[in-house]
Amino acid sequence: MPANLTPQYKEAEDEYRRAQTAEERLVALQKMWREMPKHKGTDKLQAELKQKISEAKKEVEHDRKSPKKGGVSYKIPRQGAGQIVLVGAPNAGKSQIVHRLTKAKVEVAAYPFTTREPHVGMMEWYDAHVQLVDTPPITADFLEPYVSSLVRAADAGLLVVDLSDDDGPFAAEAVLERLAGVKTVLIGTPPAEPEDLSIHYTKTLLAANKIDTDGAQDRMSIVREMFGERFPIHVVSAEHGQGMEELRDALYKILNVIRIYSKQPGKPPDKSAPFTIPVGGTVEMFAEKVHRDFVEKMKTARVWGTGVFDGQPVGREHVLHDGDVVELHL
Repeated sequence: MPANLTPQYKEAEDEYRRAQTAEERLVALQKMWREMPKHKGTDKLQAELKQKISEAKKEVEHDRKSPKKGGVSYKIPRQGAGQIVLVGAPNAGKSQIVHRLTKAKVEVAAYPFTTREPHVGMMEWYDAHVQLVDTPPITADFLEPYVSSLVRAADAGLLVVDLSDDDGPFAAEAVLERLAGVKTVLIGTPPAEPEDLSIHYTKTLLAANKIDTDGAQDRMSIVREMFGERFPIHVVSAEHGQGMEELRDALYKILNVIRIYSKQPGKPPDKSAPFTIPVGGTVEMFAEKVHRDFVEKMKTARVWGTGVFDGQPVGREHVLHDGDVVELHL
């Protein structure tokens, strides 16, 4: 019998995979339990989930009694349409990409380990915004412990490869191996149903940077051979702007979201700041984005946009499309 897991369950499962603390994992597991259909097809999954909830409760209790000491950690709340974390070897050009796409003031220099802590910038994509997070470089011998947590918590990743250095492609491979060593796997297309929930798969693009440097075209052929079957590749020069607008589009599209505009009864729609929900999202998901209480209070909604006549009344399960305007009635 198929499990027939709901979108709400899969969303909670994604929250579990991105969780950075035992308490966050417990909250996500409990949400997964509430949203899971209870029938014979999910018997095994129910048993596994009960065990994970029990383990998470013990871990939370242990952390409360014996809080961890020392070490630097960062938790960056997601903003905008989604959060994308940039990773790469020293001098790959991550900071320059963030600066070019967001105008954020980050230190850019031609020596390794310029970035010592994460830096955040907001990238514009038409009227939506995407949060980019620049992280310290990763090598075969060095990984800031908190970086894997940032990658796990993000909606997507961008692996930056240095085309100005013969070692650039191999340094990028070392980044992947180091992250995989802490069960954080960067991949173009994550598995739909991972066998091991302790391994986090982050949907990732690859930016081959510094294409305008001597020998870059030759190194590009190596990049395609090493990574072409694993990641969508975008060839760029962050310094001079080549390929950066195409990269901007790709970074937004990898989030797989749509923009929805809110409207109050009797007033024009608010087009200043769209809400974003996953492609295939419903009116109910939009209502929860606007305010958590609206999910329970909502009686009906009216929609202007794709596949409806203007102001058509719809139910909470109505599937929305990019650019739709929604008027919620509580």
